[in-house]
Amino acid sequence: MDPVDLVFAVAGVGALLAGVLPRLVERRPLSMPIAFLGLGMLVFGLPLGLPWPDPLTDAKLATHLTEIGVIVALMGAGLKIDRPFGWRRWSSTWRLLAITMPVCIAAVAVLGWWWAGLVPAAALLLGAALAPTDPVLASDVQVGEPTETEDSEDEVRFALTSEAGLNDGLAFPFVYAAIAIATVGLAPGGWLGHWLSIDVAYKLAVGVGGGLLIGWLLGKLFFRAPSETLRLARHAEGFLALAATFLAYGVVEVIGGYGFLAVFVAARAIRSAERSHEFHQVLHDFAEQVERLLTVLLLLLFGGAVVGGLLEPLTWPAALVGLALVLVVRPLAGWLSLRGAPGRPAEHWVIAAFGIRGVGSFYYLAYATSHAAFPQADLLWATVGLVVIVSVVLHGVAATPVMRWLDRQGERTETAGQRLAGSAARG
Repeated sequence: MDPVDLVFAVAGVGALLAGVLPRLVERRPLSMPIAFLGLGMLVFGLPLGLPWPDPLTDAKLATHLTEIGVIVALMGAGLKIDRPFGWRRWSSTWRLLAITMPVCIAAVAVLGWWWAGLVPAAALLLGAALAPTDPVLASDVQVGEPTETEDSEDEVRFALTSEAGLNDGLAFPFVYAAIAIATVGLAPGGWLGHWLSIDVAYKLAVGVGGGLLIGWLLGKLFFRAPSETLRLARHAEGFLALAATFLAYGVVEVIGGYGFLAVFVAARAIRSAERSHEFHQVLHDFAEQVERLLTVLLLLLFGGAVVGGLLEPLTWPAALVGLALVLVVRPLAGWLSLRGAPGRPAEHWVIAAFGIRGVGSFYYLAYATSHAAFPQADLLWATVGLVVIVSVVLHGVAATPVMRWLDRQGERTETAGQRLAGSAARG
């Protein structure tokens, strides 16, 4: 049997299931990522002669596959958020980014060094790789399709979507810090100045500024071009979502900025150019379809890596560090950071608990290990792999019932408020 033919067959089955499974698991305590992770483990576990996916030996390939998956998901996330940018409107997001994410990085890095026995560079990389929540695997707890109503989203779905859209880029400076420590040593004199000026200030500024400029220019072209022939929104061609994604990412990366940040910001700028235009739905739908196919591919490969021995180097201390992040550190840090933020206490707990880890963590780990030599790289991959499995299963099972419960609670609160308002008006 030719392995290439088998790969085509598996890819066809996966693509078909990507269209069928979302309908089958809808409103059930099961998610598409769980199904495809299990399918990948099953397919690669059979004696079919398929080559084992190994991110340690194929770090460059793992980097680029996960890179594409993340940037397409970021474009989709940016397009589907209805709420305009604003300090108060996005206050939950800013709290999660400014407080929760750094606390999680620091906690995992300290635990990785002190408890799991990682060297400082590897411990910091583990914290940075596990910091971003995932825009790829978190569709069950994110906002839905674009609508014409600016404040149509509940606080939970909005906060989780916007957080995932921004923290994939904001975690990069910490990855670069880990690479610098692995390359020149822990002494800050050898890397701190360059890190603050270039990896933090310059790259973040270029990522935001480049994303805004490219998104603004594309918005002008899509909706307000002087010639109707060039006004691309009239033609409703969804593949332009990929054009916007690759353009924003590629240009900003070429000039040295953070492309992840640029893609999400560009998507928000395109959305704000003509907020209620139906073309946003077309762009979002195409991006979502491509994202779903990439998710299937990545989860199949991840399942194959798991049965191929990805988790074998895992130690109990490292496993406990990963579980502590999912079960203790993220929920507690997220809840504390949201004190005083919009939403009910129950919503704050759900936002804090559903910090889903996934493809972004794989990208950062693959990127860092292909740019510097990290001791215990196999243990890092095993720990991140365990965290993603736990997150996919735990959050995938809990997402549907928890979100349905929250929706019912919100409906009851709204109904009670309407009754009180009616009584006051009659009085």
